[in-house]
Amino acid sequence: MNIRVDGDGPPITLIHGVGSYLESWDGVIAAIGGGYRFLRYDLRGHGESPKLPGPYSLDNFVDDLSSLLDAQGIETTHLAGFSLGGLIAQAFALAHPDRLRSLTLISTVAGRTDAEKTAVRRRAETLAEKGAGTHLTEAVDRWFTAEFIAARPDVLEERRRRSLNNDPDCYAAAYRVLAEYDLADRLPEIKTPTLVMTGENDVGSTPRMAELIADRVPDSRLHIFPRLKHSVLLEAPDQVAAQMKPFLENA
Repeated sequence: MNIRVDGDGPPITLIHGVGSYLESWDGVIAAIGGGYRFLRYDLRGHGESPKLPGPYSLDNFVDDLSSLLDAQGIETTHLAGFSLGGLIAQAFALAHPDRLRSLTLISTVAGRTDAEKTAVRRRAETLAEKGAGTHLTEAVDRWFTAEFIAARPDVLEERRRRSLNNDPDCYAAAYRVLAEYDLADRLPEIKTPTLVMTGENDVGSTPRMAELIADRVPDSRLHIFPRLKHSVLLEAPDQVAAQMKPFLENA
């Protein structure tokens, strides 16, 4: 797997979202600063990691993470996941609770309504049938605020370029995992201290979902970012780090 390790201190492992890449955490890491050993990796089928053929399962991603921690000699870690990464982090917390120091879930999903299930499955079908270009064009307004779209076309272009570099079948297989899995009923089993965050105007990982996660995970806290949509790692890394840093220090 393609990995990157930065810094020294207690380990924190960071999982990116579907179609994304490990560098999406750059701004958050810079804003948190030193004091941690940051471990990032490209998910299977993404970035510079192997283009393993699908279909994928959520267990595949959990096993990848467990093997990665073993290879790095990490017994316990803080764990943070964004979007699909947050779903993987939920599953890892359920499968390997003894390996976690804390859990941060950002713009992730649980407890979708029937309408939300239909919408995400439609997006998965669009990605599989029409490719990433159409999917990404439709996603921009869901991911970023209008102000950020106008001010930072460079960030949007880099996100698009990197996403289009993914193998299309691998991208579709990973998105299918995001669309089909839901761990809402098992959330009360998570005993790890947990921070839950999402954007106020995120229509895919809604505040209602974040509230549901925080309500069901016993030792949790919740933050909703005013005005923001889905891609908070790229649009507002300073705000994400401002919530994560004190949480990590006290976990």
